[in-house]
Amino acid sequence: MARIALLSDTLINKIAAGEVVERPASVVKELVENSIDAGSHTVRVALERGGLGRITISDDGHGMGPEDARMCLARHATSKLRQLDDLFTINTKGFRGEALPAIASVSRFTLHTAEPDAQVGTRVVVEGGSEPLVEEAPPRVGTVISVEDLFYNTPARRKFMRRESTELQHAEEAVIRLALAHPDVSFFVEHGGQQLFTSPASPGDPRERIAAALGPGVHPHLVPVEERRLGVTVTGHIASPEYTLPNARGIYTFVNRRYIRDRGLNSAIQRAFQEFLAAGRQPVVVLFIDMEPRAVDVNVHPQKLEVRFADARGVGDAVNAAIVRALRAAPWLGNKGDGLAPEPPRQAAHYAMAVERFLTRAQEATWGAPLPLPGTQDAPGPGPAAEFPFAPGPSSTGPGFGSTFAPASPLPPGRTPAFGQAQPQLNEAPPPGYFGALRPMGVLGERFHVCEGPGGTLVVLDAHAALERVRLMTFQKALEDEKPPVPTLFGATVELPVPVARSLVEGREALARLGLEVEPFGGTTLAVKALPPSLVGADARALLEALARALPPPGSALDAVALAESLRVLACHAARHAEGQLSDGKLRALLGELDAADFHPSCIHGTVVVLEVPLLELERRALRPPGPRP
Repeated sequence: MARIALLSDTLINKIAAGEVVERPASVVKELVENSIDAGSHTVRVALERGGLGRITISDDGHGMGPEDARMCLARHATSKLRQLDDLFTINTKGFRGEALPAIASVSRFTLHTAEPDAQVGTRVVVEGGSEPLVEEAPPRVGTVISVEDLFYNTPARRKFMRRESTELQHAEEAVIRLALAHPDVSFFVEHGGQQLFTSPASPGDPRERIAAALGPGVHPHLVPVEERRLGVTVTGHIASPEYTLPNARGIYTFVNRRYIRDRGLNSAIQRAFQEFLAAGRQPVVVLFIDMEPRAVDVNVHPQKLEVRFADARGVGDAVNAAIVRALRAAPWLGNKGDGLAPEPPRQAAHYAMAVERFLTRAQEATWGAPLPLPGTQDAPGPGPAAEFPFAPGPSSTGPGFGSTFAPASPLPPGRTPAFGQAQPQLNEAPPPGYFGALRPMGVLGERFHVCEGPGGTLVVLDAHAALERVRLMTFQKALEDEKPPVPTLFGATVELPVPVARSLVEGREALARLGLEVEPFGGTTLAVKALPPSLVGADARALLEALARALPPPGSALDAVALAESLRVLACHAARHAEGQLSDGKLRALLGELDAADFHPSCIHGTVVVLEVPLLELERRALRPPGPRP
């Protein structure tokens, strides 16, 4: 009898799923690509359990009618190819017609879609590759696809999945790649109801999308690149050599808006940067290569992550030339005089801050008055700040985030700092996500935490000031919520000087608003009955003596303004108590809290970042020859 037989469609789809659907990120990629091909302006991705529990993709594209909704789940059914020649002129993300049936064969699959202005929509349900159940549904805009219990019927595949957090990172990365390629589309990603990635469309300024995808710290370092050659156009942005990563995860290359991985392109990028990067550092690159579709074969990889160029060397040369031109024209290289020694590399931050100061003065000019002319107060100028721009200067005594350049003129009251104005150098507020991006490396003097910042920046944090900042926010919120004092299980009695005891007894109402309850215990001794949780175990005597000096006069309105000094005292003592208990996990939690903190109210110790030095400055100093400076 015959030993060779045709495989069933169900088995064929499961085999195809092994090539196309590697993990939840593969599902996200294929479905979001379909949404983009459908002309969507907004794509929403909702995940549960890293995508293994549920993946929901909703869009506002052109949708499908009942016939197309059923047909899209048939193997090799597609609207993107009609004849052989179309395979060589592909301008869409998908074209094989494999993804949907493959995904539906290894999950509980639901599709809800409708054509524009349709009176009735269509719902298609497939259970692990079974016969599709097609039914009418309420009309909607675009399409929603839900994929539940991925690989539930292929346990061998399921057991090879990684931890939920790992699968989630891969899924988020899949969306980021597509978001970088399509800044004209809005993307929203959530996991378990929590927003992970939110990026409205920004077709006018692709740097905004890059900053949303790779972190706000990269934004001021982005430099445009462009190279046009016969049949090949290279555009995009690179980060200056001041901003680097320890790995190659910041390299994104796209061919005709399709993310690809190509060794030749990566080699061309590395060659362009080799003179500018320290050993072990990698650049941040987002490049778009546009070319005639016939000059590139996209049908060489199951997941379309690799391509084959008709002229691979020409494409690589164009990429290399685009980056080299941008690097050589950039201001961080400085200028060379005739026969003179090379001028030390100038920090791009010098010029960014100079522009910052001038624009701030221009914004504050009286309406109708002529704009101010750039002056010496705007220029980077010589001196210690220009020589070593991130050394603490006169601004270090003021409250706020960091202490670097002398701060520019403060923004008018009520004006929110724009992107680029909320810089550490302004000693007011950090860029969004600044602290969460830090990587702790060690402790100096049992107080200062040394971290690696974005792009290899050396950042030194004052742990006490950081704790003080977040504790101040906690105490202010408790005051606003009017929470009553919480009795402590470990009360204390404290004998105090007469004036101190008298001030505290007279200010018992104010202390209660602050979360403390004290009672006379005979003579000048007070009993502490209640304390805020973060002050339990702190030095009660020192705390009460400091509060006695900070309490408002009797009869004052007990609001946040009158109690501001008292709140600062509480924050300082709570920070002092917790300072020696900062484990690595607690430090990372503290950094996350700092990103959410308000840096405008002043603290007793306000300087959180005491030093911030970019990698390029460290290298310049390491390479500086010994001896007196010219």
